[in-house]
Amino acid sequence: MRILIASVIIAFSGVCCICSFSTVPVIPTVITVDNTIQSRFTPPSGYLRIQEKETSFGTYLRNLPLKPAGSLVTYYNGSKKTNKNVYDAVIDLPIGKKDLHQCADAVMRLRADYFYSQKAFDKIHFNFTNGFKADYSKWRSGERISVKGNIVKWVKTAKPSDTYENYWNYMEMVFSYAGTASLAKELKAINIADLKIGDVFIKGGFPGHAVIVVDVAVQKTTNKKVFLLAQSYMPAQELQILKNPKDPSLSPWYSTDLGETLETPEWLFKKSELKQF
Repeated sequence: MRILIASVIIAFSGVCCICSFSTVPVIPTVITVDNTIQSRFTPPSGYLRIQEKETSFGTYLRNLPLKPAGSLVTYYNGSKKTNKNVYDAVIDLPIGKKDLHQCADAVMRLRADYFYSQKAFDKIHFNFTNGFKADYSKWRSGERISVKGNIVKWVKTAKPSDTYENYWNYMEMVFSYAGTASLAKELKAINIADLKIGDVFIKGGFPGHAVIVVDVAVQKTTNKKVFLLAQSYMPAQELQILKNPKDPSLSPWYSTDLGETLETPEWLFKKSELKQF
């Protein structure tokens, strides 16, 4: 169960509980053949990947490391998620040992991880469910977020630091007090024809859900697009590349010709729930 602020709210957002602290995870850095999204998943015949700048968020997502083929998703407590036709691959990123890294949290961490890798620290910020703006730049400077009932404020309690451990502590604070409801308000709605890497299908609510577009390819003659989706879920778990349950012949790619509804293995989204940072 995730703690959300509004009027002493304990609400089911992406729903998680705050557990005891443990070792801060380390980001994998070794990239080998066939262990990134881009290297493992070839676009369907006739489609070419949309070009991205080398330092773009899109390129970052395409090059996320994958666990070996056939790996099972691991939950925050070390147990495994049986693959009942849900995912095609597991993204090899740490999620910590708390029940926090769920759907919207995973989307926020990918965005924040990208900016952290670029040292664009001032661009890392998210809103809590009650509207409080949590800026990593303040956290990095030594300020911390104090939450007492409905009162949320910054207090100076630590020394400045931009270590990964300090960054991850900030992200877990965000995971605790933000979710699909707050993230949906931060993002802007877009047309499916304008879909690009990094966009998010999101249903804000208690519960809600969010999946992120991690690759896009286009058919030059028709301009039709196909895309790959990644999600975390609850309980907190590793990110996974989703199968396409509606069109197994295209899976794991999805087509933008999806009608009014996007069907994923564990959630249905309206086409209108596509949003962009």
